Parts: sequence; C-alpha cells; structure tokens
Amino acid sequence: MSVPWTGAARPARSVWGKVVSLLPGREDWREVRRDPRRNLIAGVTVAIVALPLALAFGVASGLGAQAGLATAVVAGAVAAIFGGSNLQVSGPTGAMTVVLVPVVAQFGSSGVLMVGLMAGVALIVMSVAGLGRYVRYLPAPVIEGFTAGIAVVIALQQVPVALGISGLEGEKVWALAAQAVGEFVTDPNPAPLVMSVGVAALILWGARWRPALPFSLVAVVLATLVAVFTPLDLAPLGDLPAGLPAPSLAFLDIGAMGSLATAAVAVAALAALESLLSATVADGMSVNERHNPDKELFGQGLANIAAPLFGGIPATAAIARTAVNVRAGASSKLAALTHAVVLLLVILVASTLVSEIPLAALAGVLFATTIRMVEFASLRALARATRGDAVILFLTFAATVAIDLVTAVIIGIAVAGLLALRAVARSARVEQVPLEVGDYSDEEHALLSEHIVAYRLDGPLFFAAAHRFLLELSEIADVRVVILRMSRVTTLDATGAQVLGDAITRLEKRGIVVMLSGIKPQHDAVMAKLGVAAHLVEGHHVFADTPCAIERARQILRTGEERDAEDVGDAVPA
Repeated sequence: MSVPWTGAARPARSVWGKVVSLLPGREDWREVRRDPRRNLIAGVTVAIVALPLALAFGVASGLGAQAGLATAVVAGAVAAIFGGSNLQVSGPTGAMTVVLVPVVAQFGSSGVLMVGLMAGVALIVMSVAGLGRYVRYLPAPVIEGFTAGIAVVIALQQVPVALGISGLEGEKVWALAAQAVGEFVTDPNPAPLVMSVGVAALILWGARWRPALPFSLVAVVLATLVAVFTPLDLAPLGDLPAGLPAPSLAFLDIGAMGSLATAAVAVAALAALESLLSATVADGMSVNERHNPDKELFGQGLANIAAPLFGGIPATAAIARTAVNVRAGASSKLAALTHAVVLLLVILVASTLVSEIPLAALAGVLFATTIRMVEFASLRALARATRGDAVILFLTFAATVAIDLVTAVIIGIAVAGLLALRAVARSARVEQVPLEVGDYSDEEHALLSEHIVAYRLDGPLFFAAAHRFLLELSEIADVRVVILRMSRVTTLDATGAQVLGDAITRLEKRGIVVMLSGIKPQHDAVMAKLGVAAHLVEGHHVFADTPCAIERARQILRTGEERDAEDVGDAVPA
C-alpha cells in the first residue's frame, strides 16, 4: 500500500528541505559583494585583536597555542560561510576552555577532539529541529551569573602561569590556584607576575584611552621584546608548526562516545548559547541586521565538525571579537572570513616570531579579558531587582566556580523555573462575581442572590495552582447552586482537571448543585479524556455561557421550592 510509504517519506523530505534552507543562499552572496573594502579592513582589524586571544585560549584549554590558532582559522572560516549572522566572528573562547579543561585532564587531547565533533553533530540536529529561537527564553540572571563565574574560573586558570608555576595537575581550578600560590610563596619568581599584571593593566588602560586601538597586540609585542632582550626568567610559548596540520580522523573512537556524551552536550549547549547571545548583541549594535538563529546553529555545528579534523578545539561565536567587527564597519560575512585568512597567513609566515611570546603575557591578556567580561553595573542591578533574581544570580555564579558550567546552568534554570512557577500559580484565583440576571424580577434576583453563587476561575489551573484552587473552592458554604465560570482559565492540565473533579465531588456531597459554563474546547478535551465531570454533561449541567446556567439554576430552585411546599402541605393534618 502507498499510505505507509508516503507517511515515511514526508518526514525525510521535510528534514532534507530544512537542511537545504539552512545552506547559504543568493542573499548571503549578494551581501558579500556589498562594500568589500570596508569589510576587508574590518576583518584585518578583528584578526589583530583575535591573534593573542586565540593563542591564550589555546594554551588555557590544555591543547596548546597551535590548537587555538587552528580553531580560529578553520572554525572562523566555516562559521562565517554557513552561519546565520553577517557580523559574527567565531573561534576559541574563554567560556569553552572552562568546559574543556576537565575533559583534557580525564580523556586527553583526543577526547577533546571527539567532544568537539560530537558537539558539532548535536548543533546541526538542534538547528534542523528549529531550537535556535528558544535560547531567548534563558533568564538574564542565569546568563549574567555564569558569565561572571566563567570570568572567575578563567582568572583562576591563569594564576599558575602568572606565578611561573608549572607541572600542577587537577580538575578544580581553585585548588590548583591555591597550590600555585603556596609554591610561589616558597620559591618566588616575580618576573612572570609583574609581566602578567603589566600586560593586563596596559590593555585595560588602553581600552579606556583609545578603544579603537588593539592594545592587546601592542602589550603582547612589548612583552615579547622584553622577554627576548632581557635575562628575565620567562617561559616562552614554544615552537609552532608553520601551517595547519593535514585533516585527520585519527582521534575518532566510537567506543568512547558514551563516556564523552555528557561533555559533548555541555559543549553543544554552551556553543549554542554563546553564539546566539553574541548574534543578538551584534544585531543590537547594527542597523537593520537580524540573524537567523537556526542557521547560526547550523554554521556553528559545521565549524565544530571541521575544527577537530585540523586539531582545533570546540569553537563558538565570540562576543568581544564580534563587537570589534561591528565597530570596525563590517556589514557582511566577508569580514569574518578575512579575519580567518589573516590568521592563517600569520601561521604560515610568522610562526617563529609568535613562538617567542611569553606565556605570562598571554595570562595577562586573559586577566584583562575576564575583567572586561563582567558587567558590574548589570550584576548590581539584577541583584537589587528582586530577591528571586538575586538568588538565581548567586547560585549560578557559585555553582560555576565551585562545580562546573553545565551544573550551574541547570541549577540556575531550575531555580528560575520554580520561582516563575510559583509566581504563575499565585496569579490563578477563584473570584466570586455578580450574577448576570438580565431582565429577572427583583423577587427572582433576590432568590438567585440568596441561593446561587457564581465563581470565575482566572488564570492557569495546572499542577502548581491546583492545591490552592481546591482549598479556596472548598470554603464555599450556604448555597444550593454553584456556577463555575471557566472562560478565563488559560491553562488546564491533568492535575488541574482532577482537582476540579475533586472539588465538584466535595460540593455535591454537601448537597450543592454544580454547573460549569464557558469551557474552552481544548480544556473540555482534557476533562473528557480523564472522565472529569462526565455526569454534569449527562445531567445537562454544562453550558456554553453563564446566562443559560443561571436560567437552569433558577428552574432547579423553583422546582425545589415547589416540592418543599407540597411536602409541607402533605404534613398538615386534615
């Protein structure tokens, strides 16, 4: 039969169509041809800023400076071509190194390359599934909390290098930093510390004095000259290959996928989050630029699949480099692509000079980067906004520093979700409202007011609000008919429906007639599947609107009054 075949083919065609829609189109290439001179200049400017950062993040990841450069070149080019933003610049970032350090300690460099490849596949799946748009719902305190936590972790990672201490092993950066301080006190070598602090101070001062100038590169060049022409005891970066390695899958280990899955999910989540946040920042800094979130995830996925083939670490979009790109006048993907090409030329031409850069200078670059990562005014504002925001901010920050980034984000989102759930649940209420009696006579109106009460249910009736709803509804007394007006119920889940059924049963056991009005079709479907209030439907006590319910209640009361009168008449002796 053709029906099963058609049903199976449609999803395949739809997935393939989604993939095709994520590939670069004519509009992308049309943008590249627009104002190429300005975009080429912007790309060179970004490359000057990115060079010391790529070296520093490569070293911080544990795979070395060459891995950072390979990532900046390969991932930067692939993400520029296939990404969903005209302004985005991708490469190694500080947040990613925080996730990678424990992976290197446990699985080695091949484990990091496997994690990058797996994360790339996960990002492509996320893009095809259309998950890019949901990152916007991440709470601001969670973002600010883990950003501040990442900054602290990166700074702690650089403490041993800045103190000239090597050979330390462990996963907890704060423990390694404390150990490095202890060894430094025992056998101090002030030269690396002075250089790190000096480089960081020059970068921060220069950013305030002349923001347009690449003071990070200036500081690194000056530090290298000092290291080369003075007898100071400063460890150099070391030899770099004069080119990219040939692409290879020698690191591929199918058997290790299970043990690396958690780290791969963490890397994919971080790459998605940081890339889409960076793209949003870029849109805000530009005019008439809007990124495609799913396309951006697709580009980042391909970039993270390509980078490990050349020995690169997992990559993501970099907010700082993207901001430099926008300020330099970039308007198309040509700028980010140029940045990658310039870095490739540095590897091919100047690898010998780059190898003389002191590690302490790169530590200083990262110290300055961490200080500039943290928006202190934003942290202060969030901490003062509400008690809930302050709690989320602190817990996310503390978990990032003490545990790990993934756990921190999970904790932050969970706490934010619970607080939001509590707020939504509190918005649900049961409110007594005046009866809409229309043209009823004063006598009839008095009868209705005495024996019938209408309650309007406002807001979501779901698991978080159900218990409170049951308590409020159970307090109804001294009435014979209760009309529950449900037209303003926004959400009804299984728990809410069951609690509604319990409330109806409790009222009926007290001799109170219950009627429902204004039930929305989707809520009626939930109640029908659970068998809630089925007897009200059979007894014609469910109405489309409240006036019809009131008319039926009036008939019930009148019939009841007539029956009571007959019973009294039968009881009078002849």
